[in-house]
Amino acid sequence: MSTAPDDVLVTGYGLLTGHGAGDAALRDGVFAGNAAFRPVDRFATGRFRSRTAATARELPSAPGTRENPGPPDQRAALVACARAALGMAGLEEPRHADVLLGTQGDHTGVTAFWSGGGSAAVPGIAESLPAALTGLVADDLGVSGRRLAFVNACVASTNALVHGARLIRAGRAGIVLCGGAYLVEPEFFAKFDSGRAFAADGRVRPFSAERQGLLLGDGAAVLVLESGSGARARGAQPLARLSGWGMAADAHHVCHPHPEGTGMARAISAALRDAGAAPEGVDYVNAHGTGTKINDPAETSALHRALGPAARHIPVSSTKSTTGHMLEGSGAVEAVIGVYALLHGILPPTAGYGSPDPVCDLDWVPNEPRSAAVRRVLSVNAAFGGLNAAIVLERP
Repeated sequence: MSTAPDDVLVTGYGLLTGHGAGDAALRDGVFAGNAAFRPVDRFATGRFRSRTAATARELPSAPGTRENPGPPDQRAALVACARAALGMAGLEEPRHADVLLGTQGDHTGVTAFWSGGGSAAVPGIAESLPAALTGLVADDLGVSGRRLAFVNACVASTNALVHGARLIRAGRAGIVLCGGAYLVEPEFFAKFDSGRAFAADGRVRPFSAERQGLLLGDGAAVLVLESGSGARARGAQPLARLSGWGMAADAHHVCHPHPEGTGMARAISAALRDAGAAPEGVDYVNAHGTGTKINDPAETSALHRALGPAARHIPVSSTKSTTGHMLEGSGAVEAVIGVYALLHGILPPTAGYGSPDPVCDLDWVPNEPRSAAVRRVLSVNAAFGGLNAAIVLERP
């Protein structure tokens, strides 16, 4: 293994989606193109227009966390994912590591607060705060180091990865646990439902002419990032190199992306420049791909703008077609998907793809997985407020 001391390596990961936890669920769900959408049964949906999401049948529990009172528990999910990642990395009991998480907090306490008439005495309300949740996860893992929460919506866990990578490249950290989570709960479900953002037919069809909107999904993931020098010293086997990243904001609209994808294009170009990679060197793009009428054409435009003529020859897919939109957890889960594609030489499909849309004119890997020689993956995410983030993952 030839790496520079400031190389940023991925040495382990753990994840949960609506398909379940671990590689088998990832292979048989996301990479097989099987959607995880089902009727929501963890809270009452009778008042909503939509009643569908990609919810996991079983949520993980982890020693050292509080009992799950009923609603989904981000703390348990993140701890379980982190322990899986540390085990994969051969770091079962690290004494010092930074913990950087993208999360809006664990809404179990918030839900109980309002259900109880707004009483501040509701147990768990403090754990609903993003910073508190990050600290509790670090405590459960028994690690010391920085504890940072990123709350900038659907780019939150991508930004956690970017910041963790910066710390390592600058020599300020050796091991960083980066990730994020969102588990489907009634507050954000109600907000998206009232905004008529959900697909009425219960299917997410990104970039397809038939697309009707998004659906939410459970998502939690943690990746172990290490310096190249540290990984070499302990004989670790790297899974991927996080070689480049970029962030940009277009501030075009509170919800809508810039129609020409200018902010996302800048983030992609910055990530490729940081990685020292040309557009022609990208073998696969994991798109943000929400399946909405407004976002998908803007993202297509961004890919054309950033990748130029190469865009027409690069496979692109949206795995939200099977996982749903995992909000703050999206970037971390989709980074794991990118690592899996590098390791196994397979591209996940855009499930539910129907008729081509003339304004979404790229290779969307429709409906079926595809074998490919994958050496470099670009993963992109966007968020309300014109936020955009991109990372580049490569074979180590």
